[in-house]
Amino acid sequence: MRWQDLRRSDNVEDRRGLRLPGGAVGGGLGLVVVVIIALVAGVDPRQLLQGVGAGTGTPGAGTPAAGAGTAQNDSMRDFVSAVLGSTEETWNEVFRASGGAYRDPTLVMYSGATESACGLGQAAMGPFYCPNDERVYIDLSFYDELRSRFQAPGDFAQAYVIAHEVGHHVQKLLGVEDQVRRLRSRQSEEEANATSVRLELQADCYAGVWARRADAAKPLLESGDVEEGLAAAAAVGDDRLQRQTQGTVMPETFTHGTSEQRVRWFRRGLDSGDPGRCDTFNSTL
Repeated sequence: MRWQDLRRSDNVEDRRGLRLPGGAVGGGLGLVVVVIIALVAGVDPRQLLQGVGAGTGTPGAGTPAAGAGTAQNDSMRDFVSAVLGSTEETWNEVFRASGGAYRDPTLVMYSGATESACGLGQAAMGPFYCPNDERVYIDLSFYDELRSRFQAPGDFAQAYVIAHEVGHHVQKLLGVEDQVRRLRSRQSEEEANATSVRLELQADCYAGVWARRADAAKPLLESGDVEEGLAAAAAVGDDRLQRQTQGTVMPETFTHGTSEQRVRWFRRGLDSGDPGRCDTFNSTL
């Protein structure tokens, strides 16, 4: 992936190495247990972790953890800011073309745990978007998991993760996220899960739209990059994750979609570059 020449975003907040108010740094066996329980039950781990230990401090407030030693301008920060800058250019152009205005999100890098307007963010949750503060949160150790546990290495696989979360921000600006939240509050658990799947698959499609448009604006993709992105999408399918963690698959509990669905919708956005092709709510999944 030719990311070195991309414009760097200024909307990156580096909280790595900070302690939460009260001294908490996150991590630990308890979090792992919570996440395993959530996966077995087929629910989003954030639902179990929501608000736990959130405290009353300002999101991100804290002091450096002893021995953290994280370089603030290292290569991963450079990569993250380059990818985020590319998504900003893509979505600003898309919104302008339709007569709208895009509002850039902020990307927060953290280690272990951090506060957000959606509750306590934990590394065990994986990357997430919080619509309440319009921030994308990522503990960069997730990329190690993506490479080793999920067998999805490569810089474009890492870029896909960011682009997917930015896709949720696009949904927030378009009003889709609010509509889905209100709809899910009236649905049964199984129906709400199915609605969440459509939300996630649309974000996958938007990630593909970014990749296609960014590559058209400035040659970005290299040989093997598309395969990296597809591998990353497949790696985080509900069916694959449930099979890995519990040995069985329960479709009624899916919240993000199967590996096949995630690959197909990412590919749809990648092939078309058209956000209009990403209407998962009025399409057969």
